[in-house]
Amino acid sequence: MSANGSFVRAADVAWDITGDGVRRQVLGHGTELMIVRVEFVAGAVGALHHHPHRQATYVADGRFDVTVGDETSVLVAGDCFYASADEVHGVKALEDGALIDVFTPVRKDFLMPGLW
Repeated sequence: MSANGSFVRAADVAWDITGDGVRRQVLGHGTELMIVRVEFVAGAVGALHHHPHRQATYVADGRFDVTVGDETSVLVAGDCFYASADEVHGVKALEDGALIDVFTPVRKDFLMPGLW
């Protein structure tokens, strides 16, 4: 799952600051699959963007305004969204919260410090 073997302890994984009020923690990955926790403070934005990876996201905590393609919806803890490869998507935290992102294939750019 990572360089440390099959198990990942979140307490042992560093956080990357990715924006104002946003931080990311890569919890595990192989060559084709990656899981990432992203925490937001209220009002923080994950700007509209796209990438060649397919992404499924679970709302672990909080409430988010989520845009995928030309649709926008408010999602709360327990909800999910999916973005196809190269589909524009982004979020705004309506309150403090956390997302669990799953990517395929792995986001190599998340593993290379200094690129974000």
